[in-house]
Amino acid sequence: MNRLATEQGYLRRWLFCCLVVSLWLVTGCEPAAPTPVTLSGHTMGTTWHVTYLPSARSSDNFQGEIDGMLEGVNASMSTYREDSEISRFNRARPNEWFAISPGFLTVLQAALLVGEASGGAYDVTIGPVVDLWGFGPKAGVDAVPGHDAIVQLLQRVGQSKLKLNPPDNAVLKTGELSLDFSSIAKGYAVDRVADWLAGQGVANFLVEVGGEMRLAGHNARGEAWRIAIEKPDGFSGSVATAIGLSNEAVATSGDYRNYFEVDNIRYSHAIDARTGYPVQHDLVSVTVIHPRAMMADAWATALTALGPEEAMEVALRQELAVYFIQRKEDNYVTRYTPQFERYLENSGRQKK
Repeated sequence: MNRLATEQGYLRRWLFCCLVVSLWLVTGCEPAAPTPVTLSGHTMGTTWHVTYLPSARSSDNFQGEIDGMLEGVNASMSTYREDSEISRFNRARPNEWFAISPGFLTVLQAALLVGEASGGAYDVTIGPVVDLWGFGPKAGVDAVPGHDAIVQLLQRVGQSKLKLNPPDNAVLKTGELSLDFSSIAKGYAVDRVADWLAGQGVANFLVEVGGEMRLAGHNARGEAWRIAIEKPDGFSGSVATAIGLSNEAVATSGDYRNYFEVDNIRYSHAIDARTGYPVQHDLVSVTVIHPRAMMADAWATALTALGPEEAMEVALRQELAVYFIQRKEDNYVTRYTPQFERYLENSGRQKK
């Protein structure tokens, strides 16, 4: 099946910073009128891409507006910027209310919900431990951190140490605490752009930031947007399965992009907040479909941290649409929840 040239170009340029995975779009023929508008740029240390079919109400080019929205999210939630909202909160003194923007509150509330549902495996207060392992703004590490150092920093981790005052858009930390939104901010940015496009009368679009995506309506062929999930075997580009999406978001998290090795042991950026250590299980890729990219982003990270058995239990309990890929010796084994089955390209696919 031939690929739509504009969508294929996106996939070749995708970059991924902490907690990401490559998704490939697949389409079938040359675009029909109206001609899709294709926009792209850089944000949050990665790239963004938007494709939409213009309508009578929509402009031919939203480049400036989209760049501005993404810059606003980055200025609020990037721990790589000393002047960002999140960096200022991380430096704030404990036991004092800190005023936050509505978007910051939205992301924090969503993260706390996922953190609670994951039993603490996912926790956005994991920032100090992420830095210790070299996956944050600070330089990478040359050796595995000592156990005592990890245990000490875990004393500064725990979302129960946060207090929220939603009516006043304020948050308070009861002790030394640092937030890290790297597992959810890109998804939120996708939602911001997608919601804005919908408000401009655009009914058919694809929005992607660092691999997290949200899709609405149909592609230029008048069909659901076609997405391929890559096998977690490096940069070969081989496809595990394909799905069709419309009016939903998708995010993938895995351990095969961002990691380092010491003494032939791989240490992934995916850290279990309950232990402070990178995950060592065989669950290498988790893809989540959800109405909101923010939630798909956070859940993909949380389920990766949980590991194959716990992740499946939580996904079933939360009724999430999830596709799992596990490494079994030299092969990969796939599993998925009942909610994911309807998205599979081949409806006759045998369940694993």
